[in-house]
Amino acid sequence: MKSNSDGLMIDGIVGYIDRNNIDTDQIIPTEYLKSIKKFGFEDYLFDGWRYHDDGRLGVKKEEREINEDFILNKPPFNESKILLARDNFGCGSSREHAVWALRDFGIKAVIASSFGDIFYNNCFKNGVLPIQLQKDQIEELFQTIKDEVLELSVDLQKRIITIGDKELSFDVEDHLIDRIIYGLDDVDITLKSKDKIFNFEKYRKETRPWIFINE
Repeated sequence: MKSNSDGLMIDGIVGYIDRNNIDTDQIIPTEYLKSIKKFGFEDYLFDGWRYHDDGRLGVKKEEREINEDFILNKPPFNESKILLARDNFGCGSSREHAVWALRDFGIKAVIASSFGDIFYNNCFKNGVLPIQLQKDQIEELFQTIKDEVLELSVDLQKRIITIGDKELSFDVEDHLIDRIIYGLDDVDITLKSKDKIFNFEKYRKETRPWIFINE
């Protein structure tokens, strides 16, 4: 992500998967959920589609049998910053690892006509922007991308996607877009209210001291 005079931008090549209902198990299978780390999942993104063999946690892509036909294994799409999909992206279980895998691969934004609710919220907590467009707009993007490598820019503050001389607008609530712009997670959001929390605890100790008698 970078800044310009008009605000923060996401720029890059658009990778695409022309499917509905891509679920979190397809984004990252259950065998990789054993890790307690929040980073290092890039090699396991779309594991069942990117490789011909079965993987396991700790095995890097260089040791795997690569599926050369899968779009994100092909240059220049292996450096995609934006992913285009269709309806109900990120449905299924609530695993946060699905967003971590996209983020670690380098995906900054996902464009789809709809998202799984939990996945959608997890994106904002982990620095990935989910952009919801109308189905006809998604179809137009897919038609374009079949003829040429598509690059676009996303202006986070204006909520505008720019593709050549064309612009598409999208809606995201202010408090959610702020998470992406400023890199805020739930802890950061809580710490913004630390003075209020401190004053509340001070008030409770003064007005209800018996609660804290064993401290």
